[in-house]
Amino acid sequence: MTSISGRDPLTGRTIEVVIRDGIIAAINDIRSEDPAWLSPGLIDLQINGYQGFDLNSDNLTPDIVVDLAYSVLATGVTTFLPTIITASEEKIIACLRAIAAARQLTPALQHMIPGVHVEGPHLSPEDGPRGAHPREHIRPPSIAEFDRWQQASGDLVKLVTLSPHFHEAPHYIAALHNRGILVSIGHTHASIEQIHAAVNAGATLSTHLGNGVAYSLPRHPNLLWTQLADDRLTGMFIGDGHHVPDDTLKVMLRAKSLDRAILTSDLVALGGKPPGLYETPVGGLVELSPDGRLSLSGTDFLAGSVVPLKDAVAHLAATYLSLSESLQLATQNPARVLGRISKLQVGAPGNLIRFTWERAAGIQIESVLLQGSPAGRRE
Repeated sequence: MTSISGRDPLTGRTIEVVIRDGIIAAINDIRSEDPAWLSPGLIDLQINGYQGFDLNSDNLTPDIVVDLAYSVLATGVTTFLPTIITASEEKIIACLRAIAAARQLTPALQHMIPGVHVEGPHLSPEDGPRGAHPREHIRPPSIAEFDRWQQASGDLVKLVTLSPHFHEAPHYIAALHNRGILVSIGHTHASIEQIHAAVNAGATLSTHLGNGVAYSLPRHPNLLWTQLADDRLTGMFIGDGHHVPDDTLKVMLRAKSLDRAILTSDLVALGGKPPGLYETPVGGLVELSPDGRLSLSGTDFLAGSVVPLKDAVAHLAATYLSLSESLQLATQNPARVLGRISKLQVGAPGNLIRFTWERAAGIQIESVLLQGSPAGRRE
């Protein structure tokens, strides 16, 4: 049995959470004041890498996956979807096999990693919507290829991001939806009609909504308005202050409502690195600016994010959402999409973080519990 205390962000009251056999068994009020907050562990549906550990490297190994998992665990992320981007089928399969092997190597990862997010390779080939994804590996959706991904990974692929401009898209989306696979719209130049067809076929998410589109769009209608207006779509947003301007994100969150919005990091391997120019296997030469913006060198095209999810939560809590609302977008909402529970309630998993929060200093993680056990660095 384990217990941990802190303030409940929803009520402000200090509570003690008792965990038994990895599950929250009791929650008790405490009269004493506590400077720290308590929350379910963060859930990130889009992590490409962190602190030099790159899931899209040409030679991904199970050890790299394990090291990455412990690195993001230290930032308060207790559940995440490793994200593999556009590449040759051979490379995607190699990466999937490495992730599957890592889960077998380390039991904690079987809990932390419920599945894999494959972002691509069925994306827009156009500059702008394509982002940093390599054009030479863009290709139409193929159920046969998806089956090979699942065979190689042991059915680990749980989320696929695609552009619905392909004529094969509706059939592909319906096939995945019928298998219980999440399909998200992203990196697209699709027409309004193609967006509608994708949602009708079973797409339920929008990947980093507001990004992965052309720089210039018709005033109306356009594919952003259509996705924002459709209540069947839950929008995933990058809240790092760079991908979507604060006032734009505020409007988008109001359009989707907090119940249909999710914060993701889109974190890449350069997260935690100093500013400078870097050569990467995805996007080639990229520039990390002092203010934390990562872009393709010499362009305005973003190349992922270097801001951990906890900092995105802190950013929104310091601007226009409450701390409780910001945490909802990074705990309860992504958990629901994955079919999990992520709340401070009896019966929920004992994945918890204790942290301090100040508007200027942001969120500082003090401790992390994974299934009720203190989580540290890999031994």
